[in-house]
Amino acid sequence: DTSLAEVNSFSPSMPISPSSMTNQYKFDDEPELRDLFITVDDPESHITAIETFITYRVVTKTSRGEFDSSEYEVRRRYQDFLWLKSKLEEAHPTLIIPPLPEKFIMKGMVERFSDEFIETRRKALHKFLNRIADHPTLTFNEDFKIFLTAQAWELSSHKKQGPGLLSRMGQTVRAVASSVRGGVKNRPEMFTEMNDYMETFSQKINVLDKIAHRIYKEEREYFNEMKEYGPIHTLWSASEEDIADSLKGVASCIDKCCKATEKRMAGLSENLLPILHEYVLYSEILMGVLKRRDQIQGELDSKVDALASKKTEKDLFSEEIGKLEDKVECANNALKADWDRWKQNMQCDMRSTFTNVAENNLHYYEECLATWESFLASQTVDLHVEEDSEDRP
Repeated sequence: DTSLAEVNSFSPSMPISPSSMTNQYKFDDEPELRDLFITVDDPESHITAIETFITYRVVTKTSRGEFDSSEYEVRRRYQDFLWLKSKLEEAHPTLIIPPLPEKFIMKGMVERFSDEFIETRRKALHKFLNRIADHPTLTFNEDFKIFLTAQAWELSSHKKQGPGLLSRMGQTVRAVASSVRGGVKNRPEMFTEMNDYMETFSQKINVLDKIAHRIYKEEREYFNEMKEYGPIHTLWSASEEDIADSLKGVASCIDKCCKATEKRMAGLSENLLPILHEYVLYSEILMGVLKRRDQIQGELDSKVDALASKKTEKDLFSEEIGKLEDKVECANNALKADWDRWKQNMQCDMRSTFTNVAENNLHYYEECLATWESFLASQTVDLHVEEDSEDRP
């Protein structure tokens, strides 16, 4: 498996041509029989005496038999998405639930209810639901179906039911047990390797995220400064008759480069930054999943220890241990399958994202270079014409 560490090494046999470098990362799309299509769009602002919030339209089209209709349209707010995520984590503690954008993901960069913030969140919520829809297990979760189909009042009624008493007691016992117990004794080696991998991945993806934001910030500063040079050269041309055309040409080149830079910045903000930050959130989710797997393992370990010390009836504990062994095995198998799937998706997303950034950079520099070369060529022609006219008697 390709890891992020391997991305830092370059093979000496790698082709030099930019186009061939790009083409080697093209992937064959495998046909998939999808039967669930979800769209998140049409954000709408709601202002009440208590709060201001945004709802999004969620349109679902499906051919599945368990749905009563082939198309649904509901409106959901961010809190509803949070509820769905928590229910998925509760029902599938060792599956990798896709991340949601933080409540204030753009805080400090844009206003909370600005068009840019709302559009950024809409895209993230759209991706969240579609990642669930494409997941082989999560897509059939009953709460997910209710989220997609229930009207607002029905969803509100369903949310009030909450977890049952036994479920809440079980969560409390596990939390107390994990806080007292400490490390897991019998963790399989592969999950230790997963944990080590995620610690390294988390460090690297956080560094990449910070570097990408720094690049974007520097690019914006460069863009803001460059915007000032075009008008300056235009004004300058008004007072320099002999070189007025040349100065206007420089101003035109700067303007074209500004537009190309703005386009490249849009590519960074729409493609690179969201993907990197999504996997920053994924790294936190994976660490949480591994901890929950360890909690289940810890429950089994504590029962085995109690049986060994003969503190209680052996028959009762033997039965509980058997159930916990099955539970641990199910948790392990679920995480193994999801881990391989997540890792493959992550590698594909990273390759696609960085390839896209490389292609955009190539187009940007080619465009800017062509702009200035064309201008310089025109100045050379004009210079030759002037020299020829001066040589004539």
